[in-house]
Amino acid sequence: MQDTIVTAMLDAAHTKAKKLGVKVCISILDAAAWPAAFLRMEGTILGAIDVANKKARTAALFHMDSADFAKIGHPDGGAYTLENTNGGMASFGGGLVLKAADGTVVGAIGVSGASTEEDIAIARVAANILLA
Repeated sequence: MQDTIVTAMLDAAHTKAKKLGVKVCISILDAAAWPAAFLRMEGTILGAIDVANKKARTAALFHMDSADFAKIGHPDGGAYTLENTNGGMASFGGGLVLKAADGTVVGAIGVSGASTEEDIAIARVAANILLA
């Protein structure tokens, strides 16, 4: 992903979080799950740092949103304990796969610090930058 796109995504997510009145961490990774950008809003709980990174990493490594990962990683799911692999994954919403307009996976974003629904909404605003 180009720096300008990553910056636009980070800015869009930050703006959405401020609009919602929440403080979050935003982690953007490239397709190989390497960091492209990170933001911790002032006052965000420290635990959200690791959670945002793990949400993004989950989405990048498995090419599925972390909320979908949760459907297979729970005790009755087909891949229970999968979240314990690869240095730890996140099995709840807030991590989204980032795809180019042609459907190619270009990375992932993870947001943590607000409610799961707000984390997803913030991440979705950033992901939509790729489709604009």
